[in-house]
Amino acid sequence: MSARDPQPASPLVPMADPARTATLLFRLSIGVFFIGGFVASSISLLVPRVRLAWGLGYGAASAIQFASFSSYLLFAFPAAALVAQAGYMRANATGLAIMALGSTLLILGLGAQAYAPVLIALLALSTGATFLQIASNNAVTMAGDPRLAATRLNLLQGFNSLGTVVGPVLGASTLIPATGRAAGWMPALPFGLAALTLAGLALGFARYRDLLGEGGRHGRTRGTWTAALRNRRLQGGALAIFAYVGAEVTIGALLTDFLMTRHASGWSPVAAARLVALYWGGAMVGRFAGAALLRRMEPAYLLAAAATLAPCLVLAALLGQGMAATIALLAVGIANSIMYPTIYVLALPPRAEEAPAGGMVLCVAVVGGAVVPLLTGLLADRVGLLPALLLPAACYLPVLAFGWASRASSSTELALTTSS
Repeated sequence: MSARDPQPASPLVPMADPARTATLLFRLSIGVFFIGGFVASSISLLVPRVRLAWGLGYGAASAIQFASFSSYLLFAFPAAALVAQAGYMRANATGLAIMALGSTLLILGLGAQAYAPVLIALLALSTGATFLQIASNNAVTMAGDPRLAATRLNLLQGFNSLGTVVGPVLGASTLIPATGRAAGWMPALPFGLAALTLAGLALGFARYRDLLGEGGRHGRTRGTWTAALRNRRLQGGALAIFAYVGAEVTIGALLTDFLMTRHASGWSPVAAARLVALYWGGAMVGRFAGAALLRRMEPAYLLAAAATLAPCLVLAALLGQGMAATIALLAVGIANSIMYPTIYVLALPPRAEEAPAGGMVLCVAVVGGAVVPLLTGLLADRVGLLPALLLPAACYLPVLAFGWASRASSSTELALTTSS
């Protein structure tokens, strides 16, 4: 480590049996990360579903993503306040319960083919996800050997990616109508399974609500928050996450429609939806490959390389035709894979006491997943789907700029990371 490196953060959670506690928390978190990915990718399939079955335009259909991600902006601060007052386990239980309620409301909205209730249900789902986004990452990082924190988070992100693969595989036959008519209650199947899983996990976290003790609760000071918010690297990272999440969610939401165009061989709705699993599967493969690459190269350089590759693949998809266009846009998932965790690590303030506030800012930046899809959908209604995809392609430029600007930073210079 260099002279200005902070020492590795010690566990902030007092535990009678730290190893057993960390193991139990990790096992519970596997379900949280998996179901989070499953729900997120299933929501992406709702865009082509409501557009095809309910006769909506791209803009109205893409409002689904706006409703899904806007809560990161609306509820991040209340969620953080609950984490500080009630602790990580109770905040996780609350978030899971809210998501279970949202899944149930979504089932009712899809069954009634009512657009407004669907948007309300999605807002509830993303509100619960906001609680989990803030509580889960910190809890897993703090509970257990700090030298293995990055390993734990990488493994959990792998389960999250697995959920994003399973979601489209199951949802392709239920969420995407083969004709213009809905198929009874079949579209509710993925969210019914999600509701049951979420409710079970909520009960699990509620049962072990005191697992982390009082160490799972900690307040905040105005000075700490002010210092974190003024951190230039954090500001750049927040912009990069805003742009990255916006691009990834937009492409994932419109990918089914792109694959059904004659430009991309005119896949059937069900086949196109199944191919979306390859897009999210690329993220899963890329995360494991990226973990290996990070042993040999600096995070900032890998981020810059991925942010260069992604828009090139989008352009290749727009300029190519048939299978070449299909493969190019699906491959964007691989380029996306390492962006979020790498941006997060590079952007986190170097002082450990500022890290929670920094994590909050980065969580709020996820609202890009609400803004960019909506703008792209409105643009697609005016100029067509293919030209509109240039907008998410351009979103990778701030990511590239952040990676290039951060190239002097080593992963060992960041808070909450340790040298091997």
